[in-house]
Amino acid sequence: QPEVGKPTRNCYSLPGPDFTYGMYLHKRDGGVAEAIGHWDSVKAKPHVRVMPRDFVTMGRMAVGEGCSTAREFALYYKFKDIRCKDEGILRYGCKIPPGMTFGRPARPSTPFFDIMQHRYKELWMESQRARTMVQHVVKKKVRLLQHDVRGNRTTFLRTHPPPAKKESFWHPQRFEKVWTPH
Repeated sequence: QPEVGKPTRNCYSLPGPDFTYGMYLHKRDGGVAEAIGHWDSVKAKPHVRVMPRDFVTMGRMAVGEGCSTAREFALYYKFKDIRCKDEGILRYGCKIPPGMTFGRPARPSTPFFDIMQHRYKELWMESQRARTMVQHVVKKKVRLLQHDVRGNRTTFLRTHPPPAKKESFWHPQRFEKVWTPH
């Protein structure tokens, strides 16, 4: 029976002070001093990048030399090996041209004098006035166009009634050419 208010005791005895917990790795480990003093540096291998062949330029030059058959083109390509130019000057391992800067340019500072004189408010008010004037002119043009627009056929016939037809008696065509004696 465990004692009241106390945890149960385990029956295992702990190993001595010379015991190492975990797995021991046989490496040199001199601590922080050795880590700072002896960096394990990796030598970079020189990276030679082979660019693909520039067939467009080679074809243009072959035509200029007078090649016309596939065999002539193949021989020209064999002896004139032109490669594409490396456009990526900022690839890993390439040298950066002098005077080149990275990042976004800094935003120009806001003139404090314009802020104190409420210049930006005045510019905004002018743009709003110009916008309302343009809207007013557009509305006027729309109104004028609405008066000039002719409506559908019904409204046109109401304003311009067709002329009244004269009364005529209708006869079938077979009675029109009847022979009458004189």
